[in-house]
Amino acid sequence: MTQQHQFDALIVGAGGAGLMAALHASKSANVAVISKLYPTRSHTGTAQGGIAAALANMEEDHWEWHMFDTIKGGDYLVDQDAAEILARDAIDAVIELEHMGLPFDRTPDGRIEQRRFGGHTAENGKRPVMRACKSADRTGHMILQTLYQQCVKQKVNFFDEFFVVDLIIQDHVCRGVIAVEIDSGELHVFHAKAVLLASGGFGRMFRVTSNAHSLTGDPVASAYRRGVPLEDLEFFQFHPTGMYKLGILLSEAARGEGGVFLNDKGERFMERYAPTMKDLASRDVCSRCIYLEVRDGRGIGGKDYVYIDIRPETINKYKSAPGGKEVTAEELEKKLPDIIEMMRVYQGVDPMKQPVPIQPTAHYAMGGVPTDNAGWVRADAGAGMVTGLAAAGECACVSVHGANRLGTNSLVDLVVFGRRGGRAVAEFIQHADFAPLPKDPEAEVAAELERLRNQTGREKAGRLRKEMQDVMMDNVGVFREEKMMQTAVDKVRELKSRYAQVQIDDKGRRFNTDLLEAFELGCLLDLAEATAVSALARKESRGAHSRDDFQARDDANWLKHSFITYTGAPTASTTANDQTALTYRPVVITKFEPKERKY
Repeated sequence: MTQQHQFDALIVGAGGAGLMAALHASKSANVAVISKLYPTRSHTGTAQGGIAAALANMEEDHWEWHMFDTIKGGDYLVDQDAAEILARDAIDAVIELEHMGLPFDRTPDGRIEQRRFGGHTAENGKRPVMRACKSADRTGHMILQTLYQQCVKQKVNFFDEFFVVDLIIQDHVCRGVIAVEIDSGELHVFHAKAVLLASGGFGRMFRVTSNAHSLTGDPVASAYRRGVPLEDLEFFQFHPTGMYKLGILLSEAARGEGGVFLNDKGERFMERYAPTMKDLASRDVCSRCIYLEVRDGRGIGGKDYVYIDIRPETINKYKSAPGGKEVTAEELEKKLPDIIEMMRVYQGVDPMKQPVPIQPTAHYAMGGVPTDNAGWVRADAGAGMVTGLAAAGECACVSVHGANRLGTNSLVDLVVFGRRGGRAVAEFIQHADFAPLPKDPEAEVAAELERLRNQTGREKAGRLRKEMQDVMMDNVGVFREEKMMQTAVDKVRELKSRYAQVQIDDKGRRFNTDLLEAFELGCLLDLAEATAVSALARKESRGAHSRDDFQARDDANWLKHSFITYTGAPTASTTANDQTALTYRPVVITKFEPKERKY
């Protein structure tokens, strides 16, 4: 039996963006947060290194410099009005977090301490700058805990371990969501005046990823299937410092404190590729450089990885610590406790005595559900909007990250645009009525879940998922070319066809993770196809999208955002046919004309 609920506003996702939105919307509305995890287990908690804001507590800094770095880092695909909002509002948002009680590290005189981070510079690229506000290397965890406490204080309603499987969208109006209560297996209809998606990324389409197992993009795929376009899906960031084979992230904070990359010859190879920023160049640049070192035979022992070295003697040798000062093992243990512990536990390496094996790992989706600067979702590449639907955080594309996100800007994005989205929702519901629900709004997704539960086929979800992750990692990764991406498109469409024959073993209803993981696979297959199709169409190299067959950036033809729309049935796609359509939207340029990107 389906249960029904009604709230002024629904927030889908309980990470940093969702909690920030819920906190601000709840000040004037009855708000519910729906999350398939307990809120403090959300992926925001894994963000280690810091949150950028031009506070100038350590040295001169200005929000205009932060804006420029964001635009340059995004390889000029960033909408510059959004970048200005990000850089300006970051200062106030960080101070707001401080007033909520977030335990930032402090300077001796009591101000928020800041560190260097990749791509963040003074005077528009002249030298690295200390801009990342931090709480040791647990910054995301502290943001998550702080915001959750504030939401509890604000009496926000939480539906934990509820899995959103569909959006109720009719006539370009969002009327609520459908969710499965994981414990009971029952469907719940949530009726609302407004819905804000804040469900995070979908990096589980790749074999080696820093993303948690929960990041499968279910609400994003649900919106896509309901006719909402997805913007700039081709741009997926590979973080240079994933643990070798595991993909677990080692934060840029390690390089912010002076760590360096070394190849098999013991060379600090980033000096060749980025003579000014060196190891603190932007993530797309560093990832490509690691691949080039491996390709040219300078991977460690001839294998497909290099080292990150944070031994005090190495940092002191290269004078790579901030200010060129001498560092000690004790200082590093204090500043990077979790990173160092992960190196010891997961790699069996003592980073105070040995360098650590690393390789690029699929990390962050720059693309997602397209929004305006208030967070409201676009219905197309023109002026159309989806009434009552907003999005914020990694699942959204405002577009403030363009073709490549700078480190620490993800946490800035969460709090700045999560807050803006929450405030926009709060204002909207003051003048909006509840749009009527269609008859049996859960019928289509209920039928899809029952199909998965009762299907008798020869395919297993785990096998299909592995094949998808392998083909995406090998063909839509750091370096791409037409033949590789066409292979990925063809293979993913084959997998979608085979998905129609998936059989699960657990036929029960309570806590049926077998069923939900199969549903997640359907979502990932749709998003993998959209990613590969969008990448195949973009005939240039820009940011994280680096093509061997089109190595130059092409502003004349490709300084524009891609919008991919799904044209098939509104539940899981199980066909090998092309059911996608691509359109484009101009990039917003206000202050900085595109120029060559040097580090």
